[in-house]
Amino acid sequence: MKKQIWDLDTIKKLQQNLLSWYQQNKRQLLWREKNNPYLIWVAEVMLQQTQVSTAEPYYRRFIQRFPTVERLASAHLDEVLKLWEGLGYYARARNLHKAAKIVLDEYQGNVPDDYHSFKTLPGVGDYIASAVMSISFGQPYAVVDGNVKRVLSRLGTLPFPVNDTRFTKQYQQIADQLLERNHPGEYNQAIMELGALICRPQKPLCEECPVNELCVSFLTNRQTEFPKRKQKAKIPTQKVSVGVVLKEGKVLITRRKENGLLGGLWEFPGGKIKVGETSEDACIREIKEEVDLEVDIISHLKRIYHTYSHFKLIMDVYLCEYKSGDVMLSGATEYRWIHPNEIHKYPFPKANIKFFDVLEDAIPRLNEQS
Repeated sequence: MKKQIWDLDTIKKLQQNLLSWYQQNKRQLLWREKNNPYLIWVAEVMLQQTQVSTAEPYYRRFIQRFPTVERLASAHLDEVLKLWEGLGYYARARNLHKAAKIVLDEYQGNVPDDYHSFKTLPGVGDYIASAVMSISFGQPYAVVDGNVKRVLSRLGTLPFPVNDTRFTKQYQQIADQLLERNHPGEYNQAIMELGALICRPQKPLCEECPVNELCVSFLTNRQTEFPKRKQKAKIPTQKVSVGVVLKEGKVLITRRKENGLLGGLWEFPGGKIKVGETSEDACIREIKEEVDLEVDIISHLKRIYHTYSHFKLIMDVYLCEYKSGDVMLSGATEYRWIHPNEIHKYPFPKANIKFFDVLEDAIPRLNEQS
């Protein structure tokens, strides 16, 4: 038995206050309207690394198109990724799609109600398994996400950095001790909601908190000291050059491998600029290396700045004219020559979408001149 940080009376008081507050203050969110494990599963996948306000419109469109496991499992990956386009962390969408196929094939379309079986599905880790099992099936599994860690850290003035995975076990043990096992789904949602609405990262609303009388950081006026965070390394910057290859009114797009960053999305050929190399030379070289085509640069379209979780991107985009060669892929899994007005049918990385506006203007003008 793990040592209790709070005594049982304090834990009971915390649970009661939190559940009472939640019933009166919870947000009316789409995935809370029905106790449907599939709908809750999709929501929890989207909410990983994403704020509710950002995820909500994506969730609405996704569920309208794929209201059941069966509909999602039968969809083409392109369609799934297109609906996910702009939400980021695309492995979530790919894994959800794969998992839906498994649920359809092995569980007759029913989300498994066993924690360990559910956790074997692609993309389902401790958090998602605990959330779906507790909310949909009333099983006593405590969730631990960023909001929960922040709440626990301030409640107990915990010294463990919330962004250090070495302390995940400690946070999970504490969350398990505080879980209200008669109403685990309500409790889990309540503590996450508290972190989102009251125990915010900046300027927490401590005076409005339903558990402030039990919060050590509040009682000792140390809220700003928690949660503790490990200092992150400086994010590196990558400089890349990309070419939109134009041939007989069509442009060339290639599909990334499914595994890895932005897997399964379409893009324009290009890559990293070498030290001492101009972005124009890099564009021509990368196109030759990636698709084995000879091109001339027509014009510079745009410089794009984009930030991913682990690096910053500076991307120079060029409009290029096809000279010679037949497409031979090196790295990409598929290619297509498409009309520019078909671009919006395909799922692209957000960094690519940022130059669609100038591309749509440039190609018609070029065609008028020719």
